[in-house]
This record gives sequence, C-alpha cells and structure tokens, in this order.
Amino acid sequence: MKAIWKNTVIAESDDTVVVEGNHYFPPDSVNRDLFKTSDHTSTCPWKGLANYYNVVVDGETNENAAWYYADPKDAASEIEGHVAFWNGVTVTE
Repeated sequence: MKAIWKNTVIAESDDTVVVEGNHYFPPDSVNRDLFKTSDHTSTCPWKGLANYYNVVVDGETNENAAWYYADPKDAASEIEGHVAFWNGVTVTE
C-alpha cells in the first residue's frame, strides 16, 4: 500500500493494518521528513487518544492529514504507533 499526497509517496508498506476501512502504516514505513507534529488530538471511544501530523510536500501543508495512537486502548493495540491518513491523502495499492 502507498499513501500519496501531491504526487509524492509519503508512506509505503506491504504490512498495513486495516481498521474501520483505514490502512494504518507501520511507523518505519512513513517518510518522516514530510511530517510535522500537530497539536491537534481527538478521542475514539474504543481506540483512545489520537495524535496528528501535518503533512508537508513542496512547501504546502496538509493540516492534520495523518493520525496515530501512541498509547491505544487494549482493543486497538495492533495499531500502536501506526499512521493512518485522510484529508486528501490517497491510499492505494
């Protein structure tokens, strides 16, 4: 699977975990040079607290386009640290 924004591959892995239709990419599959920490958070009743990244490609920022669970609840332990995408990021094979 590949996560693409602005014709740039921002994550790539053959080992994503699919939860609620979202592909969660392993931490080492993400191009960290394109990610900036965001202060935004959200809470899922069964996964826990999500933290976000802004994705930056060619000087353009896609705010809060990636999220992850640093310390998920037990029911979501398989996605700990994995990164998922939305907000215009295309995830494809």
